[in-house]
Amino acid sequence: MVQLSCERDDRLLFSNLSFVLSPGEMIQIEGRNGAGKTSLLRIIAGLSSSYTGDVLWNSQPMPKVYADFRLDCFFLGHKPGLKLDLTPLENLAWRSRLANTTVSREGLLAALHRVHLAGYEDIPCSHLSAGQLRRVAFAGLVASQASLWILDEPFTAIDAEGVAWLEGLFDEHASQGGMVLVTSHQSLSNLKGNLRKLRLETFAAEAYIEEAVFEKQGADNGQF
Repeated sequence: MVQLSCERDDRLLFSNLSFVLSPGEMIQIEGRNGAGKTSLLRIIAGLSSSYTGDVLWNSQPMPKVYADFRLDCFFLGHKPGLKLDLTPLENLAWRSRLANTTVSREGLLAALHRVHLAGYEDIPCSHLSAGQLRRVAFAGLVASQASLWILDEPFTAIDAEGVAWLEGLFDEHASQGGMVLVTSHQSLSNLKGNLRKLRLETFAAEAYIEEAVFEKQGADNGQF
């Protein structure tokens, strides 16, 4: 991101926001409700054009490499992004085809087993609870070959055990060279990997600064 600014409803949410996310790193976007966390993630994911500045992927302007970016990015918003008339297994197969990847039936079943949905593979998603639907979405993460995960409040509707499991999944992805960009009101204190935090209020119009300042977990403030 280079000098990114965003307006919504004639209000400047943030301005002059610049940061880099590299392989093996995780960034948690923090901010009060209405600070622009979801807006920022949608901009980065290519789902919103309401901004000024530059979004780069592999040092290239996003518009030039958007097709490649979409194949290497997994976006999970507030909703699980599932077709409720399909089963969990059918949803994973559908998302795999959208990403132009080939995952075997055994691989998809293993992903569902890993999120504790063994036995629910062929039940329509319309019959599942909110927490189970989130787990289907997380199974998509497990099965995904995308290097960049963009996740908006992923801990919604899951219990403490699920939170710990998901944090472990983030660590595993980063340790394999993946990248995680996540919003959460919850402290991600159990992550072992290279986690940085970015607070959007720092870039509000009334708090103009020229460079992004990150708080590295367990360390002093520093510049990235």
